[in-house]
Formats: sequence, structure tokens, C-alpha cells
Amino acid sequence: MKATSIGHAGILIETGSRTIVCDPWFVPAFWASWFVFPRNDQLPNAVMEKLERPDYLYISHQHGDHLDEAWLAKHIDKSTPVLLPDFATRELERQLNRLGFTNFIRTRNGEMTDLGDGLRVAIHVETAIADGPGGDSAMVVEDGTSRLVNQNDCRTGDLAELLKHGPVDMHWLQFSGAIWYPMVYDQPREELMDLARSKVESQFARSIRYVDALGARVVVPSAGPPCFLDEDLFSVNMIDGDELSIFPDQTEFIARLDRNGNNNAVMNIPGTAISVSPTDVEVQHCVSDADVHRPFVHKREYLLEYQADWAEWLRDTKASWLVSNTNLVSELQAWWEPLLAMAPSLRGAIGGNCLVKTDGENILIDFLNGKISAYNNEPIKFRMEIARPLLEGVVKQKAVDWSNSLFLSCRFTAWRDGSYNEYLYNFFKSLSVERMRRAEQEVVRKNGAPDEVSNEIELGDYVMQRYCPHRKADLSEFGVIEGDHVVCTLHGWKFQLSDGSCLNADDHKLSVRKRTS
Repeated sequence: MKATSIGHAGILIETGSRTIVCDPWFVPAFWASWFVFPRNDQLPNAVMEKLERPDYLYISHQHGDHLDEAWLAKHIDKSTPVLLPDFATRELERQLNRLGFTNFIRTRNGEMTDLGDGLRVAIHVETAIADGPGGDSAMVVEDGTSRLVNQNDCRTGDLAELLKHGPVDMHWLQFSGAIWYPMVYDQPREELMDLARSKVESQFARSIRYVDALGARVVVPSAGPPCFLDEDLFSVNMIDGDELSIFPDQTEFIARLDRNGNNNAVMNIPGTAISVSPTDVEVQHCVSDADVHRPFVHKREYLLEYQADWAEWLRDTKASWLVSNTNLVSELQAWWEPLLAMAPSLRGAIGGNCLVKTDGENILIDFLNGKISAYNNEPIKFRMEIARPLLEGVVKQKAVDWSNSLFLSCRFTAWRDGSYNEYLYNFFKSLSVERMRRAEQEVVRKNGAPDEVSNEIELGDYVMQRYCPHRKADLSEFGVIEGDHVVCTLHGWKFQLSDGSCLNADDHKLSVRKRTS
């Protein structure tokens, strides 16, 4: 089996006479903020030809750095069979169908699908709202001699699931950040730097836990980080290490793996091909070793050259963002108030007003009463400041997931009174009847069931409930003791060992006590 990096989470998998193209991303995403790093606009022609004529296409989920609609529309034959994850809704299928794709292979969650000639795939899905209401997925590929796990940025909750098909030869996974937090928040820089460092540490800890669990012969850091070429966002790149950023590159992750006793990671750039057989592992780069290392060793110089090459495209793209002075209050009233009426439990879990500020119009989301209105100095718990062209853009699109359509761009600022509230962002990810119904059901299911305290585990010198109050991750797998805290490494949430209080959200308490003997 041969797997070639095509940038970010993109992989060209070749098994015998069959090819699978996974998550091809080339056009900068999220309001022209995210660019592929290292750049993939100079891939060899031979690789591009294979990308445009695959036997199968796999899109892991709907985020713009995985589902590149502009590129897919122009470069992939629309009769190509698409391997569909077993998501709760058919949003991904509908989105691809609008691009012209018609040939879908619907897989079943975690079950092998035989594609013929010895090629089999199993797609594992994660469907919690926090992972995106459309879902997220990882894929296992086997050809009779080798097995590859393409985890991309899927936060698989059950560490054993991806191993149940057998030993893993190649493991591709995310290690870097993929969110706007904490960079956009209105807090003192010293606090934000501490939050960013903690976020990076939790990202590494989670990824290392996956690497240790799967025990693959080869580990391939992938699915990030992006880079930011717009001058307004250039400081978000992690270059010297003292930037306010959660985007370390693979050199940092490989160093962590080495210190953890794992030296099987492969430094890769777009065009790097890794071949595995039962006896051998071969790595081939499409450029010299010096050029493989250049994006990381001379990162600032590399990014500035990259920026210069894309400057005209970036300038023209930003110039196309127009303001039409839409009455945003009336537009959002018509769109959101019916959705708010569907979700009393979600609104209650948010528990306060949100102010959306933009040029010429300030909008109040009154979650408790389910109303949208012009802001009139009401007390607020949350605030977001968004440039008018971007806000009008997502309203005009009727974008159902503002994490994907807006927030991941990092082109906004935020403030909150108190700790993180996941339900607020779940609202912004669920702006359709289909999604809001699921978001409301998840709140009811999550808050209506008793805590699973009786199912306890021992961790270090402590006894605690098995499942994390945040997303029910099994703490026997993902829990680690760090000083006075227990940390769930799946999402980095921390709880005081003294009383179980959560450092991330006031309403998520862990049942924990000191072991008596």
C-alpha cells in the first residue's frame, strides 16, 4: 500500500490497481484565512493526474479544509464513487450531489465495506454536535497485506475501535490546533498565552494517546496546521514559538513523540509518498531533503514567499466581499426565531444574552426568551464582533454552521462573562431545522440522564466517575493526573481533584475522591 500526502488532511491512497483520494484541499478556506502548509500548489504533475482520476473519493466531513467545493467542482469526475460515512443526516451527500456527484457508496459505521480486488474500507463516525452536527469520521483501509488508518482530525472516543480490524501499519492523524480559541478572545495577552500553551499541550497529549493506542509501524503527522497569509492574521502563525497561537508544526510533534519513545513518525510535505509492505517501509520525497525541511527550518522566509505568490488572489478575494446594508435584525428574526422556539433546553443551557456587533448594527440574541432584536443596552453574557461583509455573507448564504462558515476564519473577536459554554457554539453550528432538532435532543439526553457516578474507576490515588462530564469520554482511557487536576486528554478539559470542579465550565463537575486504601 502506498499513501501520498497531498497537503493538510489530503491523502492519495494506492492499493494494487485502485486509488482513493481523501479530503483534497487546495483553495484557501474560511474567508481566505486558512492556507495549506506546507503549500500544495506545486505538486508533481503525476500526482495531480492521479488525484483527478481516482477510483474512489472520501470526504471525512464538511469543514472547508476537507470539503473543497471549488476544487472538487472543477477537478474530479462526477461519476467517481464517493465513500459516504454513516452520518445521522445526509447533509454531506446533499452537498456533494449539488456539486454533481451521483455515485454514492453508503457505508455502515465501523463495518468493513468490500470494494473488490482485496480492497476493504471501514469508516468510523463521531456524531456529537461539538464535532459538527454533520459529523466527523475516520477511515480504515486494508488491501490484504497492509492496513492504514486515516484519522485526520476525528476525535475518536473509543481508542479500541480503530484497532478492531487488526494491527495498523500506517496512522495518519492530526496533532495541531483547528479552532479559533483562544486567539480571538478579548482578554489580557498573558492570560491568552497561558490558554494557548495549555491548548497545545492538550492537543499533543491527545494525539500521543492515539499513537500509543494504535501502535502503528509508521505515524504520519497530518491534518494541519494551516498557515495564515493575510497580513491581518499573519501573527497567528507559530514561527518563533512566542506567538499567540495553537498551531505548532509537525517538527514539534515529532520531537514530542521522540521524547515519548516513539521514533516511527515521518516528516512529510505534499508529495511525500510512504509505501508499506509486510516487511518494509519506504519513504520517498518529491524534492531534496533540504527542501523537505525548508518550510520548518526557514519558516518565516518560506511563509513570506508563499504570501507574495498569493497576494493578488488574496487582494482580489477580499475586494469581492461587499456590503449591501441588509437589515440584519429582520433577517435573523425570520431565520432564527423559529429555530429558537424549537430548542428551549438548548436556550436554557446557554443561559444569557449574546450581543453580535457589526458596523452600523448591534444585534441581541435573547436566548431565554427566544427573540432577536436590536441591542438596547441589555445585560449580556457573550459578545462577538464581526466585520459587516462577513456577517452579511453568512446571513445571505443561510449558512447552517457558523463554525465552518465564519468562526474558523479567526476574523472576529469574542468576549464572555465566565467560563466556556459549549451550548452557545452548538447553537451557531445548528442553524437549520434538521440540525436544531438534533442539538436540542442532545441537550435533553445529556442533561436529563443521571451522571454515571456508580461506574467508577481508579486513577492514581483517586476514585472518580468513569465518564467525563463534558463529552462522556472514558477517563480510564483519556484521563491523566497532572498536579492537582485530572485532565481529559480527548478535549483537554480539567477538573480539580479536591472537589471535582471544572476549570472549563461551571456546570460540568466530576465526582472524585481520594482513595482510602
